[in-house]
Amino acid sequence: MKHLYRCTYKYERNIRMKTTIAKYIDHTLLKPESNQNDINRVVQEAIEHNFFSVCINPYWVSFCYEKLKDTEIQVCTVVGFPLGATLTETKVFETKKAILDGATEIDLVINIGELKSNNDQFVKKEIESIVEATAGNALVKVIIETSLLTKNEKIRACQLAKDANAHFVKTSTGFAGGGANTEDIILMRDTVGPTMGVKASGGVRSLKTAKNMIDAGATRIGASASIDIMNGLRE
Repeated sequence: MKHLYRCTYKYERNIRMKTTIAKYIDHTLLKPESNQNDINRVVQEAIEHNFFSVCINPYWVSFCYEKLKDTEIQVCTVVGFPLGATLTETKVFETKKAILDGATEIDLVINIGELKSNNDQFVKKEIESIVEATAGNALVKVIIETSLLTKNEKIRACQLAKDANAHFVKTSTGFAGGGANTEDIILMRDTVGPTMGVKASGGVRSLKTAKNMIDAGATRIGASASIDIMNGLRE
């Protein structure tokens, strides 16, 4: 009987943990060679594991929306991706079109060159333009590309995103080398305070790493290795 109780308790605990971890995850596929079969697989995996969202390139937003509109899973897409060096007007257009197609979360890449040029007013104004373009219909996550920034630049980028009323700051695109680490998550959390979202993205490939990010202050995990993270619960 005691053995049965222990097995039942362990099973129920794993179910709770699986549900909790899944709700942190933006299940991500942003590779340029992704085709419809790849995107459909990501959608089905998101449904199976009940991830918070799928994060895909803008072209696939309407496709994913149609597949997910009767579920609680959100559709997230990227703007100015992956370099951040497109015109603000282009980013605004991308944002508005993505929302019309069904996106409820926008992951915006900042103009990294302008941040490094100390043109903080431009960076803030561009983020504000994207927030305004959502008209309250989507969350804005600001990708600051931590691997390219100094500590001071990371702090400035996070503060600018907060001042511009963005909803999240996010570590990385995954296309610039490096990725999320706990030191950056702690720094970002300390900068934006307790109420703003912090998304760890880039290199989060295991349950242990995901837990470390959450413990450091992340409230969302962007991962293409979401299934490996969930399989870690079985192990």
